[in-house]
Amino acid sequence: MMRIPPLQALYFTQFLSAFADNMIIFIVLAIMRQEGYPGFYIGLVQSAFLLAYVVCAPFVGPFADRNAKSWVLLVGNTVKATGILLMMTGLSPVLSYLVVGIGAVTYSPAKYGILPELTNSKEALLKANGKIEGYTIFAILAGSVAGGMLAEYSLFWSMAVCIGLYLVSIAGTFAIPRTGGNSSIRYNRALRNFISDVKLFFSNPKCRFSLVGTSSFWMSSTVLRFAFIAWIPLMLGITSLDKISMLVAVTGVGIIIGSLATPYLIPAHKYYRSYLYGLMMALLVVASVFMSDLYLTIAVLMAIGFMGGAFIVPMNTVLQDEGHKLSGTGKAIAVQNFINNTMMLIGMGIYTGATRAGVTAPVSIVTVGLVLLGFVLYLHFLKKKLIASSVLSIESTGRTL
Repeated sequence: MMRIPPLQALYFTQFLSAFADNMIIFIVLAIMRQEGYPGFYIGLVQSAFLLAYVVCAPFVGPFADRNAKSWVLLVGNTVKATGILLMMTGLSPVLSYLVVGIGAVTYSPAKYGILPELTNSKEALLKANGKIEGYTIFAILAGSVAGGMLAEYSLFWSMAVCIGLYLVSIAGTFAIPRTGGNSSIRYNRALRNFISDVKLFFSNPKCRFSLVGTSSFWMSSTVLRFAFIAWIPLMLGITSLDKISMLVAVTGVGIIIGSLATPYLIPAHKYYRSYLYGLMMALLVVASVFMSDLYLTIAVLMAIGFMGGAFIVPMNTVLQDEGHKLSGTGKAIAVQNFINNTMMLIGMGIYTGATRAGVTAPVSIVTVGLVLLGFVLYLHFLKKKLIASSVLSIESTGRTL
Protein backbone atom coordinates (compact mmCIF):
# COMPACT_ATOMS: atom_id res chain seq x y z
CA MET A 1 0.00 0.00 0.00
CA MET A 2 1.46 3.35 -1.08
CA ARG A 3 2.25 5.67 1.82
CA ILE A 4 1.40 9.37 1.33
CA PRO A 5 4.20 11.71 2.54
CA PRO A 6 2.97 13.60 5.65
CA LEU A 7 3.38 17.07 4.09
CA GLN A 8 1.41 16.01 0.99
CA ALA A 9 -1.33 14.60 3.23
CA LEU A 10 -1.43 17.92 5.12
CA TYR A 11 -1.70 19.91 1.86
CA PHE A 12 -4.52 17.60 0.68
CA THR A 13 -6.40 17.86 3.98
CA GLN A 14 -5.99 21.63 4.15
CA PHE A 15 -7.08 22.09 0.54
CA LEU A 16 -10.35 20.19 1.00
CA SER A 17 -11.10 21.87 4.32
CA ALA A 18 -10.45 25.37 2.96
CA PHE A 19 -12.41 24.53 -0.23
CA ALA A 20 -15.48 23.72 1.87
CA ASP A 21 -14.92 26.77 4.11
CA ASN A 22 -15.10 29.07 1.11
CA MET A 23 -18.17 27.49 -0.42
CA ILE A 24 -20.13 28.45 2.67
CA ILE A 25 -20.14 32.21 2.21
CA PHE A 26 -21.78 31.90 -1.22
CA ILE A 27 -24.27 29.40 0.19
CA VAL A 28 -25.15 32.04 2.80
CA LEU A 29 -25.51 34.68 0.07
CA ALA A 30 -27.93 32.36 -1.77
CA ILE A 31 -29.93 31.82 1.45
CA MET A 32 -30.05 35.60 1.96
CA ARG A 33 -31.30 36.15 -1.57
CA GLN A 34 -33.89 33.35 -1.26
CA GLU A 35 -35.22 34.46 2.12
CA GLY A 36 -34.97 38.23 1.56
CA TYR A 37 -32.35 39.18 4.16
CA PRO A 38 -31.01 42.79 3.97
CA GLY A 39 -27.58 43.35 2.40
CA PHE A 40 -25.80 44.11 5.67
CA TYR A 41 -26.77 40.66 7.08
CA ILE A 42 -23.74 39.06 5.43
CA GLY A 43 -21.57 41.23 7.68
CA LEU A 44 -23.33 39.81 10.75
CA VAL A 45 -22.75 36.25 9.50
CA GLN A 46 -19.03 36.86 8.93
CA SER A 47 -18.74 38.66 12.28
CA ALA A 48 -20.18 35.59 14.07
CA PHE A 49 -17.47 33.46 12.46
CA LEU A 50 -14.76 35.90 13.54
CA LEU A 51 -16.21 36.16 17.06
CA ALA A 52 -15.52 32.43 17.52
CA TYR A 53 -11.84 33.08 16.77
CA VAL A 54 -11.61 35.94 19.25
CA VAL A 55 -13.41 34.16 22.13
CA CYS A 56 -11.77 30.73 21.69
CA ALA A 57 -8.23 31.99 21.00
CA PRO A 58 -6.93 31.61 24.59
CA PHE A 59 -7.86 27.92 24.66
CA VAL A 60 -7.13 26.52 21.19
CA GLY A 61 -3.38 27.18 21.39
CA PRO A 62 -2.93 25.04 24.53
CA PHE A 63 -5.31 22.47 23.00
CA ALA A 64 -3.13 22.24 19.87
CA ASP A 65 0.12 22.01 21.85
CA ARG A 66 -1.26 19.49 24.36
CA ASN A 67 -2.54 17.03 21.75
CA ALA A 68 -1.29 15.45 18.52
CA LYS A 69 -1.86 18.13 15.92
CA SER A 70 -3.19 15.67 13.33
CA TRP A 71 -5.93 14.73 15.82
CA VAL A 72 -6.70 18.43 16.40
CA LEU A 73 -7.17 18.82 12.62
CA LEU A 74 -9.72 15.99 12.75
CA VAL A 75 -11.64 17.61 15.62
CA GLY A 76 -11.73 21.00 13.85
CA ASN A 77 -13.15 19.53 10.65
CA THR A 78 -15.75 17.54 12.58
CA VAL A 79 -17.04 20.71 14.26
CA LYS A 80 -17.13 22.55 10.91
CA ALA A 81 -19.18 19.74 9.35
CA THR A 82 -21.57 19.95 12.32
CA GLY A 83 -22.09 23.67 11.58
CA ILE A 84 -23.16 22.88 8.01
CA LEU A 85 -25.52 20.15 9.26
CA LEU A 86 -27.16 22.73 11.54
CA MET A 87 -27.53 25.10 8.57
CA MET A 88 -29.22 22.30 6.60
CA THR A 89 -31.76 21.87 9.41
CA GLY A 90 -32.77 25.52 9.08
CA LEU A 91 -30.80 27.06 11.95
CA SER A 92 -29.97 30.75 11.48
CA PRO A 93 -26.92 31.29 9.20
CA VAL A 94 -25.41 33.47 11.93
CA LEU A 95 -25.52 30.69 14.55
CA SER A 96 -24.56 27.96 12.07
CA TYR A 97 -21.55 29.95 10.88
CA LEU A 98 -20.59 30.57 14.51
CA VAL A 99 -20.25 26.78 14.95
CA VAL A 100 -18.20 26.59 11.73
CA GLY A 101 -16.00 29.32 13.20
CA ILE A 102 -15.42 27.29 16.38
CA GLY A 103 -14.25 24.41 14.20
CA ALA A 104 -12.03 26.71 12.14
CA VAL A 105 -10.34 28.30 15.16
CA THR A 106 -9.67 24.83 16.59
CA TYR A 107 -8.21 23.68 13.26
CA SER A 108 -5.97 26.67 12.54
CA PRO A 109 -3.19 26.39 15.18
CA ALA A 110 -2.64 22.75 14.24
CA LYS A 111 -2.57 23.50 10.50
CA TYR A 112 0.37 25.87 10.85
CA GLY A 113 1.78 24.49 14.09
CA ILE A 114 2.48 21.07 12.61
CA LEU A 115 4.72 22.52 9.87
CA PRO A 116 7.87 22.86 12.06
CA GLU A 117 7.35 19.19 13.06
CA LEU A 118 7.27 18.10 9.39
CA THR A 119 10.22 20.24 8.17
CA ASN A 120 13.88 20.36 9.18
CA SER A 121 15.14 23.87 8.28
CA LYS A 122 14.03 27.50 7.97
CA GLU A 123 14.18 27.26 4.18
CA ALA A 124 12.04 24.11 4.17
CA LEU A 125 9.61 25.79 6.57
CA LEU A 126 9.38 28.84 4.27
CA LYS A 127 8.68 26.61 1.27
CA ALA A 128 6.10 24.60 3.21
CA ASN A 129 4.41 27.84 4.26
CA GLY A 130 4.37 29.02 0.67
CA LYS A 131 2.85 25.74 -0.49
CA ILE A 132 0.21 25.53 2.22
CA GLU A 133 -0.70 29.18 1.60
CA GLY A 134 -0.82 28.44 -2.12
CA TYR A 135 -3.05 25.38 -1.62
CA THR A 136 -5.24 27.37 0.76
CA ILE A 137 -5.72 30.23 -1.67
CA PHE A 138 -6.31 27.79 -4.53
CA ALA A 139 -9.00 26.24 -2.32
CA ILE A 140 -10.45 29.72 -1.70
CA LEU A 141 -10.49 30.28 -5.45
CA ALA A 142 -12.02 26.90 -6.35
CA GLY A 143 -14.34 26.84 -3.32
CA SER A 144 -15.67 30.31 -4.05
CA VAL A 145 -16.41 29.42 -7.68
CA ALA A 146 -17.93 26.04 -6.76
CA GLY A 147 -19.94 27.64 -3.95
CA GLY A 148 -21.38 30.27 -6.29
CA MET A 149 -22.26 27.71 -8.98
CA LEU A 150 -23.69 25.04 -6.66
CA ALA A 151 -25.67 27.54 -4.58
CA GLU A 152 -27.29 28.82 -7.81
CA TYR A 153 -28.19 25.22 -8.71
CA SER A 154 -29.26 23.77 -5.32
CA LEU A 155 -28.82 24.90 -1.73
CA PHE A 156 -29.25 21.36 -0.41
CA TRP A 157 -26.59 19.82 -2.68
CA SER A 158 -24.15 22.67 -2.09
CA MET A 159 -24.34 22.02 1.67
CA ALA A 160 -24.14 18.25 1.16
CA VAL A 161 -20.95 18.69 -0.91
CA CYS A 162 -19.47 20.80 1.92
CA ILE A 163 -20.07 18.04 4.45
CA GLY A 164 -18.61 15.43 2.08
CA LEU A 165 -15.45 17.49 1.62
CA TYR A 166 -14.98 17.81 5.38
CA LEU A 167 -15.38 14.03 5.76
CA VAL A 168 -12.74 13.30 3.08
CA SER A 169 -10.45 15.89 4.71
CA ILE A 170 -10.91 14.08 8.04
CA ALA A 171 -9.87 10.82 6.35
CA GLY A 172 -6.71 12.54 5.08
CA THR A 173 -5.56 13.36 8.61
CA PHE A 174 -4.89 9.66 9.26
CA ALA A 175 -1.91 9.87 6.89
CA ILE A 176 -0.28 12.55 9.08
CA PRO A 177 1.90 11.23 11.97
CA ARG A 178 0.44 11.61 15.44
CA THR A 179 3.40 13.06 17.29
CA GLY A 180 2.93 13.43 21.02
CA GLY A 181 1.81 16.71 22.51
CA ASN A 182 2.82 18.35 25.78
CA SER A 183 0.60 16.67 28.36
CA SER A 184 1.80 19.02 31.12
CA ILE A 185 -0.20 21.91 29.59
CA ARG A 186 -3.28 22.77 31.66
CA TYR A 187 -6.39 24.72 30.66
CA ASN A 188 -7.29 26.24 34.05
CA ARG A 189 -4.80 29.08 33.57
CA ALA A 190 -5.31 29.33 29.82
CA LEU A 191 -6.67 32.89 29.82
CA ARG A 192 -3.97 34.27 32.12
CA ASN A 193 -1.26 32.45 30.18
CA PHE A 194 -2.73 33.66 26.90
CA ILE A 195 -2.55 37.29 28.01
CA SER A 196 1.08 36.68 28.97
CA ASP A 197 1.71 35.11 25.56
CA VAL A 198 0.24 38.14 23.78
CA LYS A 199 2.55 40.43 25.74
CA LEU A 200 5.50 38.11 25.10
CA PHE A 201 4.99 38.03 21.33
CA PHE A 202 4.50 41.78 21.06
CA SER A 203 7.68 42.35 23.08
CA ASN A 204 9.63 40.37 20.47
CA PRO A 205 10.47 42.70 17.51
CA LYS A 206 10.20 39.97 14.86
CA CYS A 207 6.89 38.68 16.20
CA ARG A 208 5.50 42.21 16.48
CA PHE A 209 6.42 42.86 12.85
CA SER A 210 4.67 39.64 11.83
CA LEU A 211 1.54 40.24 13.91
CA VAL A 212 1.06 43.77 12.60
CA GLY A 213 1.62 42.57 9.04
CA THR A 214 -0.68 39.54 9.13
CA SER A 215 -3.48 41.31 10.99
CA SER A 216 -3.47 44.26 8.57
CA PHE A 217 -3.49 41.85 5.60
CA TRP A 218 -6.39 39.73 6.84
CA MET A 219 -8.45 42.69 8.02
CA SER A 220 -8.06 44.30 4.60
CA SER A 221 -8.65 41.07 2.66
CA THR A 222 -11.80 40.16 4.59
CA VAL A 223 -13.45 43.55 4.15
CA LEU A 224 -12.32 43.79 0.51
CA ARG A 225 -13.87 40.42 -0.31
CA PHE A 226 -17.34 41.64 0.68
CA ALA A 227 -16.78 45.15 -0.69
CA PHE A 228 -15.83 43.70 -4.09
CA ILE A 229 -18.90 41.43 -4.03
CA ALA A 230 -20.97 44.63 -3.66
CA TRP A 231 -18.82 46.63 -6.13
CA ILE A 232 -18.88 44.16 -9.05
CA PRO A 233 -22.64 44.50 -9.80
CA LEU A 234 -22.40 48.27 -9.34
CA MET A 235 -19.45 48.92 -11.68
CA LEU A 236 -19.49 45.95 -14.06
CA GLY A 237 -23.21 45.12 -14.15
CA ILE A 238 -22.61 41.46 -13.22
CA THR A 239 -25.29 40.12 -10.85
CA SER A 240 -25.22 36.28 -10.95
CA LEU A 241 -23.53 34.64 -7.96
CA ASP A 242 -21.46 32.23 -10.04
CA LYS A 243 -19.90 35.03 -12.14
CA ILE A 244 -19.34 37.24 -9.10
CA SER A 245 -17.63 34.33 -7.31
CA MET A 246 -15.35 33.79 -10.33
CA LEU A 247 -14.28 37.43 -10.37
CA VAL A 248 -13.66 37.54 -6.62
CA ALA A 249 -11.66 34.31 -6.95
CA VAL A 250 -9.28 35.98 -9.43
CA THR A 251 -7.57 37.59 -6.46
CA GLY A 252 -6.98 34.08 -5.16
CA VAL A 253 -5.12 33.16 -8.34
CA GLY A 254 -2.77 36.06 -7.72
CA ILE A 255 -2.23 35.03 -4.09
CA ILE A 256 -1.37 31.48 -5.16
CA ILE A 257 1.26 32.76 -7.59
CA GLY A 258 2.61 35.26 -5.05
CA SER A 259 2.75 32.62 -2.28
CA LEU A 260 4.61 30.10 -4.43
CA ALA A 261 6.99 32.79 -5.75
CA THR A 262 7.83 34.14 -2.28
CA PRO A 263 10.86 31.87 -1.56
CA TYR A 264 12.44 33.18 -4.79
CA LEU A 265 11.55 36.83 -4.10
CA ILE A 266 12.33 37.16 -0.39
CA PRO A 267 15.13 35.21 1.38
CA ALA A 268 14.07 33.76 4.76
CA HIS A 269 16.55 35.97 6.66
CA LYS A 270 15.23 39.13 4.92
CA TYR A 271 11.54 38.56 5.68
CA TYR A 272 11.13 42.28 6.48
CA ARG A 273 11.30 43.07 2.75
CA SER A 274 7.75 41.73 2.49
CA TYR A 275 6.41 45.14 3.53
CA LEU A 276 7.24 46.42 0.01
CA TYR A 277 4.66 44.02 -1.43
CA GLY A 278 2.16 45.23 1.16
CA LEU A 279 2.81 48.77 -0.04
CA MET A 280 2.12 47.82 -3.65
CA MET A 281 -1.00 45.90 -2.60
CA ALA A 282 -2.39 48.97 -0.81
CA LEU A 283 -1.78 51.23 -3.80
CA LEU A 284 -3.43 48.73 -6.17
CA VAL A 285 -6.49 48.47 -3.91
CA VAL A 286 -7.00 52.24 -4.10
CA ALA A 287 -6.51 52.18 -7.88
CA SER A 288 -8.96 49.29 -8.38
CA VAL A 289 -12.09 51.41 -7.91
CA PHE A 290 -11.25 53.45 -11.00
CA MET A 291 -11.44 50.39 -13.25
CA SER A 292 -14.54 49.97 -15.41
CA ASP A 293 -13.13 47.57 -18.02
CA LEU A 294 -13.64 43.88 -17.18
CA TYR A 295 -10.22 42.66 -18.36
CA LEU A 296 -8.33 45.50 -16.70
CA THR A 297 -10.25 44.77 -13.48
CA ILE A 298 -9.23 41.10 -13.68
CA ALA A 299 -5.57 42.10 -14.13
CA VAL A 300 -5.66 44.49 -11.15
CA LEU A 301 -7.42 41.95 -8.89
CA MET A 302 -4.81 39.34 -9.79
CA ALA A 303 -2.00 41.82 -9.09
CA ILE A 304 -3.55 42.65 -5.69
CA GLY A 305 -3.55 38.94 -4.91
CA PHE A 306 0.07 38.46 -6.02
CA MET A 307 1.29 41.29 -3.80
CA GLY A 308 -0.79 39.94 -0.91
CA GLY A 309 0.71 36.46 -1.26
CA ALA A 310 4.27 37.79 -1.21
CA PHE A 311 3.32 40.03 1.74
CA ILE A 312 1.79 37.35 4.00
CA VAL A 313 3.99 34.23 3.59
CA PRO A 314 7.22 35.62 5.15
CA MET A 315 5.15 37.02 8.04
CA ASN A 316 3.74 33.57 8.82
CA THR A 317 7.15 31.94 8.54
CA VAL A 318 8.96 34.26 10.94
CA LEU A 319 6.16 34.00 13.53
CA GLN A 320 6.23 30.19 13.44
CA ASP A 321 10.03 30.10 13.71
CA GLU A 322 10.22 32.63 16.56
CA GLY A 323 7.06 31.31 18.23
CA HIS A 324 8.45 27.78 18.29
CA LYS A 325 11.44 29.10 20.25
CA LEU A 326 9.46 31.36 22.60
CA SER A 327 6.54 29.26 23.85
CA GLY A 328 5.39 26.74 21.25
CA THR A 329 4.06 27.11 17.71
CA GLY A 330 0.47 26.34 18.71
CA LYS A 331 0.43 29.25 21.14
CA ALA A 332 2.06 31.51 18.54
CA ILE A 333 -0.63 30.69 15.97
CA ALA A 334 -3.36 31.11 18.60
CA VAL A 335 -2.06 34.62 19.41
CA GLN A 336 -1.86 35.36 15.69
CA ASN A 337 -5.43 34.14 15.18
CA PHE A 338 -6.64 36.29 18.06
CA ILE A 339 -4.96 39.45 16.76
CA ASN A 340 -5.89 38.76 13.12
CA ASN A 341 -9.52 37.99 13.87
CA THR A 342 -9.94 40.83 16.33
CA MET A 343 -8.81 43.18 13.56
CA MET A 344 -11.04 41.41 11.03
CA LEU A 345 -14.00 41.63 13.43
CA ILE A 346 -13.39 45.36 13.89
CA GLY A 347 -13.07 45.81 10.13
CA MET A 348 -16.25 43.86 9.39
CA GLY A 349 -18.12 45.69 12.15
CA ILE A 350 -17.20 49.07 10.67
CA TYR A 351 -17.97 47.85 7.13
CA THR A 352 -21.37 46.43 8.17
CA GLY A 353 -22.27 49.67 9.94
CA ALA A 354 -21.08 51.76 6.99
CA THR A 355 -23.07 49.63 4.52
CA ARG A 356 -26.18 49.93 6.66
CA ALA A 357 -25.66 53.72 6.72
CA GLY A 358 -25.48 53.84 2.91
CA VAL A 359 -21.73 54.16 2.34
CA THR A 360 -20.98 52.89 -1.19
CA ALA A 361 -18.64 50.00 -2.02
CA PRO A 362 -16.05 52.19 -3.86
CA VAL A 363 -15.69 54.43 -0.79
CA SER A 364 -15.23 51.35 1.41
CA ILE A 365 -12.58 49.91 -0.92
CA VAL A 366 -10.55 53.14 -1.02
CA THR A 367 -10.78 53.44 2.76
CA VAL A 368 -9.48 49.89 3.21
CA GLY A 369 -6.58 50.63 0.86
CA LEU A 370 -5.62 53.73 2.83
CA VAL A 371 -5.86 51.92 6.17
CA LEU A 372 -3.62 49.14 4.82
CA LEU A 373 -1.19 51.79 3.58
CA GLY A 374 -1.01 53.22 7.11
CA PHE A 375 -0.13 49.81 8.56
CA VAL A 376 2.52 49.23 5.88
CA LEU A 377 4.17 52.56 6.68
CA TYR A 378 4.29 51.48 10.33
CA LEU A 379 5.97 48.24 9.20
CA HIS A 380 8.55 50.36 7.37
CA PHE A 381 9.29 52.08 10.68
CA LEU A 382 9.58 48.69 12.45
CA LYS A 383 11.84 47.39 9.66
CA LYS A 384 14.40 50.12 10.33
CA LYS A 385 14.48 49.17 14.03
CA LEU A 386 14.82 45.46 13.16
CA ILE A 387 17.77 46.09 10.85
CA ALA A 388 19.43 48.36 13.41
CA SER A 389 19.01 45.76 16.19
CA SER A 390 20.38 43.01 13.90
CA VAL A 391 23.48 45.08 13.16
CA LEU A 392 24.02 45.75 16.86
CA SER A 393 23.58 42.04 17.62
CA ILE A 394 26.18 41.06 14.99
CA GLU A 395 28.64 43.69 16.27
CA SER A 396 28.12 42.51 19.85
CA THR A 397 28.71 38.88 18.84
CA GLY A 398 31.89 39.91 17.00
CA ARG A 399 33.21 41.69 20.08
CA THR A 400 32.43 38.65 22.23
CA LEU A 401 34.28 36.35 19.83
